[in-house]
Order: sequence, then C-alpha cells, then structure tokens
Amino acid sequence: MGKLQSKISFHTAKYRADGSVEETGSVRAVQQHGPVHTDAVTSVAALKPDLCVSGGRDKSVAVCSWRSGAALRRFIGHEREVTKVTSALDSNRVFSASRDKTVMMWELHGTSGPSQHFPGHDLVVTGLAVSPDASQLCTGSRDNTVCKWDTETGECLGRAAISRNLVTHLCWVPAEPYVIQTSEDKTIRIWDSRELQVAHTFPAKRHIQTCCDVSQDGRYCLSSSSGSAGEGGEATLWDLRQTRNQVREYQGHFQTTTSCVFLPRGPALAPSIATSSYDSTVKIWDRDTGGRG
Repeated sequence: MGKLQSKISFHTAKYRADGSVEETGSVRAVQQHGPVHTDAVTSVAALKPDLCVSGGRDKSVAVCSWRSGAALRRFIGHEREVTKVTSALDSNRVFSASRDKTVMMWELHGTSGPSQHFPGHDLVVTGLAVSPDASQLCTGSRDNTVCKWDTETGECLGRAAISRNLVTHLCWVPAEPYVIQTSEDKTIRIWDSRELQVAHTFPAKRHIQTCCDVSQDGRYCLSSSSGSAGEGGEATLWDLRQTRNQVREYQGHFQTTTSCVFLPRGPALAPSIATSSYDSTVKIWDRDTGGRG
C-alpha cells in the first residue's frame, strides 16, 4: 500500500551467434518505489509538472517527485483520514480535506505545520477546488453545503446549502469564476463563485455523480456515475458553452466509475479522457468519438 510507481525505459538488443547485434528498441518497465504512506492512498493531484501531492488514511499529506518517486515533504496535522488533496498548478500551496471536517493549507517551502485552517463544515469534507491564482478556495461536504474561503486570511466568504446536496467532488473552470460540483443527488451544478450561487444545473442522471473534471480550454465538463452489474458506471461529457447540452456518454465499465479526467493533448494526438472504476480497470477514450483506446 502507498507505493509510488514510475515508468522508465530500458534499451534492449539481441546478440546473434554470428556476432551481429539486432536493436530491439526500448521496453517500458515499472519501477517500484518505497511506501510514502503507511495506509491506503485516498487522493492524488498534480502540484507542478514534476511534482504530485497525495493524501492517505494515515492522516498525512505527501509531496513527491514524479521522476524519482521520492517524498520531498510530508505534512501531518489532520486528526482523521485525508479525503481530498488539490493545488493550483504551479502554485506552492497545497490544500487537504479530511474526515475531521476541516481543510488545511500547506506551504511547499514553508514549515511542516499548516499555514491556514478552514473549519466550518459539520460533516466530512468531500470536495476541494482552488482558484487558478490560489487566492480563493471552494469546499463541499456531506453536510449539503458549499463554502468559499479567502486563502490568505482563512475567512469564510460565503456558505450555501441545498437540501440533499451531498457533495462528491468540486473542480474550478480555468480562467473563469465558475466551479463545477457533483453530488449524490445525481446532479451536476455550476456555481458562480462570486456570489456563491448556482448558475446552472444539468439534467439529473440516473445514478450518483461521483467525480467531475473540466477541460483545459474550459469548453467541456466531464462527470462519472455510480453503478453495478453493468448498470450505470458511465462517464458523461457536457458542453459548458451557451447550449450546455450533454454531448456524449462513455459506457463500458461494469461498476461505479470513481474518477474521470481530461488527458493532456499532444500535437498529433486526438483529445482523450481517462476513467477508473471499481471493476479494476482504467479506460482511455477518444473524447470526440467515444471509442476506447
């Protein structure tokens, strides 16, 4: 448990009896690194192009290098399991949520203790979204509320409650004041963070919505569904532009789809998404056709 893995390339060749050498190219292998957490890892997020942050059942938050797998910093301060971690990309600030009902902010180059606390939820915190400039934070909880915070002062700038809105995930729309939220009430909501009001609600799905992500250009939203025995478990692509329609569904998981993300796009690659599920699979999809890679 808690091991990091990174792929490395090995150069290989075949040596023949006549002394000739046949180059066979590189082979991808998995390098195992020592445990960073002492219990299950519950959340992971990108921090910088070469760093990631993770949270675990051991109540700790760790900052690790993608390349070496080494833990560069380890933060301990929560009283219970860490449920979510996030950061504004290229920021030196890390945010973590916990079953202890609190959210903490950590400085990558600061002291080992939290630089800010955000108490205020009545139940486990299950959603975190930080603004691109890391000046504001939105949090969501199973207490049916979404809160907005000033990250410098720790002040709660707003609190909104919606009946049966058990938050499962939050993500910030790049370059916009909007936050996407999924919920156990089977809906996806768009919050205007300026007034902390719901700007739009997509049509309810048949199953609990477990996770969401937004494309880097801010044009699309992705959500994932719970499911079992081949029912549900789909991911759904939504248009965030004026029409705000459902664009496509990606069906193929046999149990709850726990996570969904837009993948970085290379110069010659079609736009793709990835989903993971309780059915022990990770699937890569062509975003525009729905075909599986």
